[in-house]
Amino acid sequence: MSETEQTKIQVRGLSKVFGNHPKKALELRDKGMKRPEILEKTGQTLGLSNITFDVQEGELLVIMGLSGSGKSTLIRCLNRLIEPTEGDIIIDGENIPKLSEKALLECRRRHFSMVFQHFALFPHRSVQMNAEFGLEIRGIDKAERAKKAREALSHVGLDGWEDAMPSQLSGGMQQRVGLARALANDSSVLLMDEAFSALDPLIRKDMQQELLELQHRMKKTTIFITHDLDEALAIADRIILLKDGEIVQIGTPEEIMTHPADDYVARFTEGVDISRILTARHAMRPVRALARNDDGPRTVLHKLSENGLDSIYVTDRERKLLGLVEADAANRAAREGQRSIEDLISDDFPRVGPDEPLHNLFAMFNEKSYPIAVVDEERRLLGVVVKGAVLAQLAEAGEQ
Repeated sequence: MSETEQTKIQVRGLSKVFGNHPKKALELRDKGMKRPEILEKTGQTLGLSNITFDVQEGELLVIMGLSGSGKSTLIRCLNRLIEPTEGDIIIDGENIPKLSEKALLECRRRHFSMVFQHFALFPHRSVQMNAEFGLEIRGIDKAERAKKAREALSHVGLDGWEDAMPSQLSGGMQQRVGLARALANDSSVLLMDEAFSALDPLIRKDMQQELLELQHRMKKTTIFITHDLDEALAIADRIILLKDGEIVQIGTPEEIMTHPADDYVARFTEGVDISRILTARHAMRPVRALARNDDGPRTVLHKLSENGLDSIYVTDRERKLLGLVEADAANRAAREGQRSIEDLISDDFPRVGPDEPLHNLFAMFNEKSYPIAVVDEERRLLGVVVKGAVLAQLAEAGEQ
């Protein structure tokens, strides 16, 4: 996340003990004992232990781990559906564990919406009425809640389905209704607990992409729980990996994959295709030579010759990419006495953004072996990727 982004949630020293004598369990924890020993000696289950992390405004943070790792306990502690045993959870300056019941209820309404694994739709209510439900129990005016619900349904691609009943919808569409209901509440944080786990694999991938598009449009702070590493890698800005109620590693998908904190993380991530995590940015190289759009054919030929190139990218004075000129075309133009390369510039070449996964680049290398141009949103040329650089980057990542 960038340095300019604001911290939305601060979690400090959060622990949860399930049992009647939590103090005993925490005392043994502080002496270095782990969950299995504590359970054996006290009968208390250490659900979470000394959890500390921040969530940035607009971030999509994924909390993952195997069954029993504490991920669902953690997300429910954040809004105090489960009471923490110790620690602080601060959102916009409010320390949630210290709030009164009345203040907690208001905090939940203002800050938290949840999307569950099993949809939790009311079968006797229409799509529209399901999307309105959270607003209805908050006492929002009928016209206003209808408007907000329609807007939320539109955001998730359910225009025209307002009068349908849940039984008429596919699993993916039902989960979209659940997501719309959460969005309609306009809370500042979206909590998603295994939200796509019950869906078929293809629908699940579609929903992951929809969530990313929604995140791009709305910049909603989202905490997403999953046990599926592929899902975490596909959607996360950052990942928290839990084991036995403790944080094992926090990092970006790339950091988790290329610099695992210990053998557990390394085993957890083995077998994942690294080319789906690394991007064009990692394999990008500086451009050896560039032509300007006001260069003549002979100037272009000189640049090609000096750098041993068969083709050269052309930019304007602001480094915006205009196209590519091949050596043969420049040579013909020079022989014919042409003074401009404007008619030689071809737009038929591969280009990607810096965040394009490496695995998508292989099919873009063709028999002409043009380097792949890496451009930003304003089409400024950032660098190029050659096939050898992709292979080298993957080999380097595999050795780490």
